[in-house]
Amino acid sequence: MSDQPLIPNAPGRPKDMAKRQAILDAAKTLFLSKGYANTSMDAVAGLAGVSKLTVYSHFNDKEALFSSAVMATCESQLPGLLFSLPADQPIEDVLLRIARGFHALINSEESLNLHRLMVAFGSQDPKLSQIFFEAGPERVVREMEQLLRKIDLSSALQIEDPHYAAEHFFCMLKGAPNFRLLYGCGERLNSEDSEAHVQEVVQVFMRAYRP
Repeated sequence: MSDQPLIPNAPGRPKDMAKRQAILDAAKTLFLSKGYANTSMDAVAGLAGVSKLTVYSHFNDKEALFSSAVMATCESQLPGLLFSLPADQPIEDVLLRIARGFHALINSEESLNLHRLMVAFGSQDPKLSQIFFEAGPERVVREMEQLLRKIDLSSALQIEDPHYAAEHFFCMLKGAPNFRLLYGCGERLNSEDSEAHVQEVVQVFMRAYRP
């Protein structure tokens, strides 16, 4: 069957969030195991245990479903609330909280497989690469950039270019261990080494931007 959108539920009709989650879980499983091109909306519906019409009532097309699946993967470890700036919390604690979430995210099996998928097929479909980038990496950097602007205004750190600083922060967190994992020539850091890495990155970042 075609993956062309069907007529969605009528406007205002409440969505079943349990079914939405089942669809997202099925989509992530199929995208990672079969690739984007070989994953059909019929297959997603079948694995999720819902009708194809139900899939389209939540997601207009396969591109929207893929984007939402990437966003859901990020949200699992980096929910938007992590990027808040409580008045009574030290900046270092805020950065550590984000760093731990990001480090767990990028080293998860799901994230590693998604990254490998994009390396393997992204060059064949630039539009797919753009969808992935906007839903995943760009969304995370944008959230961090907004937080760093607030930190700069608070004068706790002096950050002239929040966007560059956000990219710098996440690139340091990825580091060599994540690079080795992606290429299958290294092991995951244990919890003690992971925490030491996160702590070191945050300390380096704060020294770089401290007034």
